[in-house]
Amino acid sequence: MRLRRLSHQIYLTIIIILIVVVGLASVAWRVALNRGPTAEAFGVAAEFAAAAVPGPDAPLSEQKDAIRQLSRKLDIDMALFNEMRELIVQSGDRSVLPPTRFQDESGFMFRRRKFAWALQLPDGRWLVSQSRRRGPPRPGLRLIFFLGVVALIVGLCAWPVVRGLTRRLETLQTGVEKLGRGDLGARVDVQGRDEIAALANSFNSSAERIETLVASHRLLLANASHELRTPLARIRLALELIQDETNPRVRSELEKDIGELDEMIEEILLLSRLDAGVRSDVREDVDLLALVAEEAARYTDCDLDGVPTLMRGDPQLLRRLIRNLLENAKRHGKAPIEVKLDRVPGSSSVARLSVTDHGPGLGSEDAERVFEPFHRGSSRGRERGSGLGLALVRQIAAQHNGTAAFAPGIDGRINRVVVTLAI
Repeated sequence: MRLRRLSHQIYLTIIIILIVVVGLASVAWRVALNRGPTAEAFGVAAEFAAAAVPGPDAPLSEQKDAIRQLSRKLDIDMALFNEMRELIVQSGDRSVLPPTRFQDESGFMFRRRKFAWALQLPDGRWLVSQSRRRGPPRPGLRLIFFLGVVALIVGLCAWPVVRGLTRRLETLQTGVEKLGRGDLGARVDVQGRDEIAALANSFNSSAERIETLVASHRLLLANASHELRTPLARIRLALELIQDETNPRVRSELEKDIGELDEMIEEILLLSRLDAGVRSDVREDVDLLALVAEEAARYTDCDLDGVPTLMRGDPQLLRRLIRNLLENAKRHGKAPIEVKLDRVPGSSSVARLSVTDHGPGLGSEDAERVFEPFHRGSSRGRERGSGLGLALVRQIAAQHNGTAAFAPGIDGRINRVVVTLAI
């Protein structure tokens, strides 16, 4: 049984409280048994008994006859003890419970499966009356049994209530987890009118607002990309129509700027889709080493060392990840670029892709921040770039149950990006 579950904790608390209540009630009953009106009744009975039993100076035969007569009339076993609780006379052959030395007044006695009444006479003697039946349930046990039955009934009735309460919380937890995984249409059923129902209503309202905001965000990005690409297309067309005498350098710079702007728009759209938790539905068998080799062949001074690796994934996203890593190393680092593909030590189901350049490396303060969108490392120059490449690398790695982080190279400089991917 997992006690960490809220239903078990609440139910166990109820059971413990019931056990404590039963224990305290039985102790209180035993303490109160010989107090109040009961003590007064024992005092009156002791006065009557003293009138029926000869005094301590009477012969033993008279005391014994009196005890026998009372025993016969009341149909109980009786015994008479002196002040030292030593037996004086008793009726019959059955032993009668003696009053203990801890007993200082009249009251009930429970010992050795026997139930007796002890009356302290005014002269200090003790008259003990004991039932002739053996083994009946004691009054204390009857009370404990009764309270135990009540506790059992309460426990059985409490479990459906507790389980129903926590089941609604579990349903709410499931809805939160679905929303966290990117299912923006996740909603939970609202049951009842209590605090949990109010919490479910709040969750549904928040989820609806989040879904609306994300939908508006996607619509804005789609419209913005369309509006941005329209003038880009016109600029390209204009460049094609420019006369040949146009400065080739200016023309080249314009084309480069247009290409960079177009690439930035594409990366913004892809990053926004991945940030929104939209997982790619494409899952194919990908030869990762072949994919890395194809991209590495586009760069000079790029050395590749790897082992054959077959994995399930989106080939387009993986190609984008590899290309961004190599482009980042070329743009912000220094040749040669070393690419290595192997397995994480101790795990045959996780591939590791590392790209190392020979540039100055990152400062420790930038090693994590460069994975933020639009952030450029302060120690890696101000070359062209949108600051989205490594952000996309991390998001694509997460899409394939992996990670991306900078790590020190062999020389200690932070110039190596390590990406893990689940095979």
